[in-house]
Amino acid sequence: MQDDVLKLAFEVSRVTQEKIAVIDRIMLRTQILSMNARLEATRAGAAGQGFGVVAREMGAVADEVNALSSQLQSEVAANTARIETAGRQMMLDFRGHRYADLARNVVEIIDRNLYERSCDVRWWATDSAVVDAVQTPSPEAGHHASMRLATILRSYTVYLDLWIADRKGIVVANGRQERYAGALGQNVTSNDWFRKGMRTASGDDFAVCDIGSTATLHNAQAAIYSTAIRKDGVVDGDPIGVLGIFFDWEPQARDVVQGVALTEEERKDTRVMLLNARHQVIAASDRQCQLDERYPLEAAGPSGYYLKGDRLVCYALTPGYETYEGLGWYGCIESKLPTAPERSAADRQ
Repeated sequence: MQDDVLKLAFEVSRVTQEKIAVIDRIMLRTQILSMNARLEATRAGAAGQGFGVVAREMGAVADEVNALSSQLQSEVAANTARIETAGRQMMLDFRGHRYADLARNVVEIIDRNLYERSCDVRWWATDSAVVDAVQTPSPEAGHHASMRLATILRSYTVYLDLWIADRKGIVVANGRQERYAGALGQNVTSNDWFRKGMRTASGDDFAVCDIGSTATLHNAQAAIYSTAIRKDGVVDGDPIGVLGIFFDWEPQARDVVQGVALTEEERKDTRVMLLNARHQVIAASDRQCQLDERYPLEAAGPSGYYLKGDRLVCYALTPGYETYEGLGWYGCIESKLPTAPERSAADRQ
C-alpha cells in the first residue's frame, strides 16, 4: 500500500508535467502567432490597427497562461514531495513494526523450543537408570543407562547426545557411543554445563549454557542443558552427578530463521538472525552460522527498529517462556529498503 502511494504520487506528477508541457508548447505557438500578427498589422497601417489590438491581447493571454503553468508546476512538485515523504514514512513505519513483530516471533519460537529442553533434562534426570548409573556405579549400570539414553534419542531426534557424569565429572554413560566414542570416560569437570549442573538448587532447577561447539561431538554447535542427578531421584536429594543434554542447535535454529513469513521479493534483500546477549550471531538465514560474527545491534528498548544507511534494522528481545527466562537473546531482521519508483525526466526538473 505504501509503495502504491509513492507510485500514485509520481504518476500524478508525471501526468501533470506532460500536460503542462503540452500547454507550454501551445502557448509558445500562440506567442509566435501573436508576434507575426502584430508585424502584419503594422504593415497594414491604419487598416490593421484593430487586428493589432487582438494580437496584443493574444500575447497577454499567452503570458498569463505561461505564468499559471509555472505556478502549477511548482505547486504540484511541492505537493508531490510531501506525498513522497509521507509515503516513505508510512512504508518505514509499517515495515519496521512488521519486521520487529517477526523478530519477536523468531525468538519466541526458540524460547518455546528451549523451554521444552529444560523440561526434558529435569525429567530424564529422575529416570531410575540414570540415577543408578551414579548412585550404584558398575559397568552393568553404566551400560543399562547408555541403552536407556539411546532409547530416548531414537524418539527425540533434536539431540546430538545425552551424557551422564558422576560427581567427579567422569562421563559414565552416553546414548550415542557408536557415533561419539570419545565421550565415555571423559573428564568434564572444567565444562560449564557440569559445574552449573552440580550447583542447581533442586530437581526443579536447571542450567543452560550459551551456544558453542563441542569437540567430542565433532565440533557440532550445541545448546547444552544440565541438572544435577539427585540421590534416589528425589527433588531435594543430594547431587550425585549431572545429566547433560546436547541440543542439535544449528539445523534447528536455521529452520526457524529461514521459516519467517516473508514474500519472495522481501527474502531477496532480508537477513533474519538470532543474536545472543553479546550480540554474537548464533543463527542466520543467509548462511550456515560459524559463531564468528558479532552484529552491531543498537537496541533502544526491548523491541524497535532504526535506519542504518539504506538498511532497516528491526529487533526484539526474548520475552522468555513459562519458567524459562531466556538468555538475553534477540531476534533481528535486517532488510534493504526498496528504492523509489523511477521518475521521468520531467519529474526530476
